Formats: sequence, C-alpha cells, structure tokens
Amino acid sequence: MALYLKAAEILEKAEMKQGAVKTLVYDSKFANIKQLFALICETQKFSSVLEEIIESAKLLKHTKIRIHLAKVLVYDLLMGQGLKCGGSWKTLMMKHRSRLQAALARMKVKQKVSSNEGLLPASAQQQLAGNKLPRYVRVNTLKTTVEDTVDYLKREGFSYLGQASRLDDLTLKEKHFVMDQHLPELLVFSPKTDFHDHFLYKAGHIILQDKASCLPAYLLNPPPGCHVIDACAAPGNKSSHLAAIMKNKGKLFAYDLDAKRLATMSTLLLRAGVTCQQLANQDFLKVDPYSPQFKDVEYILLDPSCSGSGMVCLRGDVSSADQEKDQARLASLASFQLRCLNHGLKFPGVKRLVYSTCSIHRQENEEVVTACLQQNPGFRLVPLMAQWPERGLEPLTKCLRASTAKTRTHGFFVALLEKYSEAVEKKQEPAVQISEPEVTPLSPSTCQKRPAASEEESDASETEDKPNPAAEQADCTPGKKKRKRKRKKKKKKKAATVE
Repeated sequence: MALYLKAAEILEKAEMKQGAVKTLVYDSKFANIKQLFALICETQKFSSVLEEIIESAKLLKHTKIRIHLAKVLVYDLLMGQGLKCGGSWKTLMMKHRSRLQAALARMKVKQKVSSNEGLLPASAQQQLAGNKLPRYVRVNTLKTTVEDTVDYLKREGFSYLGQASRLDDLTLKEKHFVMDQHLPELLVFSPKTDFHDHFLYKAGHIILQDKASCLPAYLLNPPPGCHVIDACAAPGNKSSHLAAIMKNKGKLFAYDLDAKRLATMSTLLLRAGVTCQQLANQDFLKVDPYSPQFKDVEYILLDPSCSGSGMVCLRGDVSSADQEKDQARLASLASFQLRCLNHGLKFPGVKRLVYSTCSIHRQENEEVVTACLQQNPGFRLVPLMAQWPERGLEPLTKCLRASTAKTRTHGFFVALLEKYSEAVEKKQEPAVQISEPEVTPLSPSTCQKRPAASEEESDASETEDKPNPAAEQADCTPGKKKRKRKRKKKKKKKAATVE
C-alpha cells in the first residue's frame, strides 16, 4: 500500500505546483523509484478519464478515500497490471470493481473507441509518441570506450546496426541498437530496453540519459584541464558528461540548493568515476563571481529549474482555471532563469555559457535569451549544429529545440553564448562549422596585394620588420622593373670586363 500512498501524495503536490514530478519522486527516497515514477506518469496521463470513472461509479461517496489515492488505485485496477496491495484496501477496491469496469465500458461505447488510449484528449494522444521514444544510453568514456561497450553488448546477444543516418533509423526492434546520428558516444535501443539491472549500468560504464539532455555538455565542449561550473547540477548526469569530456582533468564546480539531491549526485558521480568535481550545497546566485577561486573559470553550464513542460509524461491539458496560475508561474520561472543567466555572465574569465531547459515555452527559452543578450552586449549566440532538424523560434534560429516528433527526444531548448571579444579575437571553437570566405583569383596583370589583416594580425605585424612601402611599390611597377634589369646587365658586363 505504500506505493499508492506515496504516489497519491506526489500527485497532489504536483497539482499544487509544489515541484516537478521527477524531482518529487527522486526526493521521496521510495524503494522502487522506477515503479513509482511509472505509476504517477500513467495516472497523470489518464487523469481526466479516471476522474470521470470515479465520479460515474460514485467511488468517493462509497469509500471515503481521497481523489488522488482513488486515481492511482483505479488506474492499476482497470488499466495497469492489477492492484499490488493486499488487505482491506484490495478488498475495498474489489468490492467496487464491477461498477468501475461498467463506467469504463460506457465511456468507450459513448466515444466509439475500443482502447483505453482512445479515451484520451487529442493532445494527450499525440503525446503517446513519447512512450515510444528510443532508449538512449550514453557511454561513460571515463570508464570504457564505445567500441568495448558495443562488443560487450554484441556478446550478450544484441545486434549492432552501425551508425544511424536518419531519424527513421531510430525505430528499432528488440535487441537491436545503433550509434546515434549526431552524438558518437550515444547508443540507441528500442523503447522497452531496460538497463537498470544491467552490469554496465551498475558499474557506471553507461549512463541512462535522454539524447536532448546530452546536448548542453556536448555543445559546451570544455577542453581537458579547464575550469567549469555546473550551476544547477543535481541529479548529476550533465556533470558526469562534462567530466568525461574534460577527461577528469581540470576542475568542475557543481552547485545545487537541495542537499538531498546533491548527496544522491555525489553517489552517482562516484559510480561514474568522476574525480575532478567540487560539490557545494549552495545557491548559484549567491556565489561570488569575483572570488579568486573562480578566476580561471571559462565555461559554465546552466540548466536551471523550469516548468518541465518538455518532459513527455508531465504534459497534459491545462484547464482554463489553471491557465492564469500557470502564466504567473512561467513569469516567475523566466525571471529566475534570467537572473541566473546574467549572474553566470559576470564571471570575469567566462568564454562560453550554455543555457538549457526541458521546457517548450518561448517564455522560458527564446525570451529569456533575448533579454539576456540585450542586457549583456558583450556576448552573442553561437550557431549550433547546422544539421540539427529543429531550430529555435525566430529570430533565434542559432539555438536548438528538440521534440518527440522532430528529434525523437523529450522537449528541450539549448542556446550557447560566447563572449564577443573572444569571438572577434580568435576563430570560433568547433561548436559549429564555419565556411571559409571565397577568395577571388587575381588576374596575371594585376599586382598582388596582401588582404586586409585582422586586428590580431595587425598588432602582431607591428613587432616584425616591415618592408619599405616605396620599395614594394617600385617592385610592382613594370617600367621600373625593366630599368632594374638593365642595371643588373650592365653590372654583369663590367664584372666580365674586369675579369
């Protein structure tokens, strides 16, 4: 019964906007997190259907149980794999089972559908695609290699199909897998592939992480030996990804305000073999950017608290009564996110900052980035992954978005900001491919001139010996070239005469 009581408690907190479901589940310390999360997600998905069934069967009147507990119990009884409790609760629900089943049957007849999914609102039915998202597995290169992981899985009976080249290649049969099209350290499996009890997962050789969630660290791409901040770090998947990219060399400062989540993160990083981290149970907004310990920080990953609207199992129809509350919450979140962004850009040595959310709302994504750029004219956006299929909303098309339909991931947003002076003074780092400008060939009769130098080249050239401009011009004048050749011939004749 503990499963249903905890699920009902988290459902109620989520509806009261006291936190995201994933966070509430994670913090619950429940013995079987996976089971609890699945029950809550499915109950949320069918929430409006379950309410109608409960109302039609007058379950609350006959049992005196609360609505959230009733929902989880009715879901498992009618749509799940059966009640997992015993005693008086099971006896009570079984007593009303026939009336609940009749209410469900009447709903299907009325709406002319045959499946439970057919009862869902149109928007929820579109989200069912999320249940068919591939299983993404990131290879932890601190402990193994992609090649060794592939070989290990092949020996276990999996079929490796090579690297994906299009979205359709991610539709996989059971026991088949591919290397991701964009991220070479990401392996992709069929949706129901479960690695929670697998040796590679328990040993920290693989990390179960959605593809979209891998983008921030991948795009930030901090080199080994540098200093990096993960501003809102727990539960730690992005931190472990950063450490792998850095090859455990350098320093990774990771902050989170929630002590419990940070403790869990510490365990995760230990399992992943991360050794370059420095964890702090502290509000990132209260970290002093000008402290001497941060003078070498050049890269920041900022994935702040957000609405979670991109998470497939957290989406749902918003009633008109809740719309005003949700808008107020979004405004509050966007204000917090902008403060975090502005704070991150205050670190004196920062070269690049990646900003990401698991939100689909413009208010938390493009609008926050636009406001930040207006307030920080020394920074600009870096164009990201030209081959990525979904861009940021106009005019911020240099950013990336992700979705179940276009990228086969949860909904996500990523923007990469770089210090403008750094961008001007040197070539961009390889987050994007920049085509070289075309050079127009010169005609043979035209004097060849050196192209205009950049500021950096100009400054460097001042320290070198410079040729006389007048001499250069003389060398380029055809008439003077002829006279010069005649003088040389005369000198040769005189030398021959002397001999």
